[in-house]
Amino acid sequence: MTDSGTWTAAAGPSTASEELARALKLPEPIARLLIVRGYADETSAAKFLSPCLSHLHDPYAMHGMREAVERIRQALLAREPILIYGDYDVDGTVATVLLKTACERTAAALGVTPDIRYHIPHRLREGYGMRESRIADAAAEGVRLVVSVDTGIRAHAAALEAARLGLDLIVTDHHLPDELNGTPRALAVLNPNQDGCEYPCKDLCGAAVAFKLAQALLQGAARDEGEHDRLRGKTLPSFLKLLAVATIADSVPLTDENRTIASIGLRELRNPAQPGLRALMEFAGIDISRPISATDIGFRLAPRLNAAGRMEVASDVVELFLTRDPAVARTLAEKLHHLNDDRRATEANALREIEQQIEALLAAPEGLPACLVLDDHGTQTAGWHRGVVGILASRVVERTGRPALVLAHEDGTAHGSGRSVPGFHLLGALNSAHEQSNSALFSRFGGHAHAVGFALPSNHVPQLRQLLASIAAEQLGLTPAAEELGLTPAAEELRFDLELRFAEITPDLLATLEQLAPFGLGNPDPLFVTRGARLLTPPRILADRHVRLSLEDHDGAGRFSGVVWGRRTSWAELSRQQNWLPGDRFDVAYHLRRNWHPDFGGWELEIIAVEHLS
Repeated sequence: MTDSGTWTAAAGPSTASEELARALKLPEPIARLLIVRGYADETSAAKFLSPCLSHLHDPYAMHGMREAVERIRQALLAREPILIYGDYDVDGTVATVLLKTACERTAAALGVTPDIRYHIPHRLREGYGMRESRIADAAAEGVRLVVSVDTGIRAHAAALEAARLGLDLIVTDHHLPDELNGTPRALAVLNPNQDGCEYPCKDLCGAAVAFKLAQALLQGAARDEGEHDRLRGKTLPSFLKLLAVATIADSVPLTDENRTIASIGLRELRNPAQPGLRALMEFAGIDISRPISATDIGFRLAPRLNAAGRMEVASDVVELFLTRDPAVARTLAEKLHHLNDDRRATEANALREIEQQIEALLAAPEGLPACLVLDDHGTQTAGWHRGVVGILASRVVERTGRPALVLAHEDGTAHGSGRSVPGFHLLGALNSAHEQSNSALFSRFGGHAHAVGFALPSNHVPQLRQLLASIAAEQLGLTPAAEELGLTPAAEELRFDLELRFAEITPDLLATLEQLAPFGLGNPDPLFVTRGARLLTPPRILADRHVRLSLEDHDGAGRFSGVVWGRRTSWAELSRQQNWLPGDRFDVAYHLRRNWHPDFGGWELEIIAVEHLS
């Protein structure tokens, strides 16, 4: 952003921010941030700044919990085989590990030897969700209880098959239930988003719902106060290590209970005692000698875990986290590391083809549709890998700023994944499209407001493209009628949190800023603006697109340096065109980043927007 749009502050100093700062001994700008994010009183702000285990909600507040716990304990005591039916992403595999571990520890407390099995579907051969055939196989194998994790809320056919075969089914999931058919027929359904569930945190990931069941089981297995103390002091924090990974990887809002999970889990990850976790963190280059961030999880650890389900067999992730053999753990971690390299190469090839499609749309008279539906038909020599369509959809959203679906065709079926933008409920849009087609468009679909997965006959893709473009155009105000009425979207607005001089970025402010982490959806990384900063040295060009700037306050009171990254704009070219020179003044918008390099580390700016003033 250079000379377009407006820059708007979320809030300025106020009496309330000054009072909160005094009460909690905070820098006033941090108090201002807390108020803007909904923590305006001393109690809620203090709780936000210091998450602890006591902030976890009572698992029995979740509808169906008591029935689920009683049935699992009954199965353990009767030594019945239990099947945990998971999913192939980070959320589903972590959920499987957590619940299997909790069942085994509960069985040990009950003095019995459990038979806990698990099934992680193969992404390409089975696809997402519970399958009737696997339920039938489980019954034939002697299983009498099936517990789903991170899946099952729309598995009506599989639930009916379980009932027909005499299997009890417990569904634990976080995806939105089917509006038309409700929840599936099951002994118990644990999902904070189902009707009638008053659980306080509605935004749990699938692994967190499974964790609540695990928490209830482990609490019930603790026989005295000493065991309860061990549960609180050791067991639950160890579970939160993996649960934090799933919570961050699944991009749920990092507020309420999710903040507690992520904050404590990231802290506990600095002691990765389990050999698989330790080995994978080493391959990911995560330094446990310093604080671990949500970025470390999202960009280093999670992709290696997701690579198994995308490229091969996700059960390797479960085995990685269950094994106690360091040699086995290292072999599995190395395999996941290499699979992630394969995933990145596959993604890069598809992205080049997607970029060509986007350029063609941009050149067309009608321009980009309000919702992009891109598939691997056309000039491609080979189809896109189904395992990376979700990542590709995210890349399209980043590139275009519009909701996007990416599909890969195979044997007459298009398998797709979609990602959305703020203000556009993607699952709701799929529901609308399905209804407009008389419920004949999709063979299956599900997900959230921001992310969906689906399948449909390949010959339905043109209809999907047309319906979603129309639905998105209307909801996002991009229709011709809206344009005629002057209702086109406003010029791009950059809404930042605080306006600061560099001199105000003190060690105290930086230390308190770190208490606001982890950052993510629902708790975004604060965005700061400094006005009229003066360029100290000529811009330093990096990789032909990025620029490092050394800046100081207009009065010279403070100075910082940082990089403006050329993701959508070639800042190197722009700096040449505008002839940026030392002494020129700029408004800069940035995040504050801590560089941990031992020689030239320290706090610096991650600049996301620049206005050249002179």
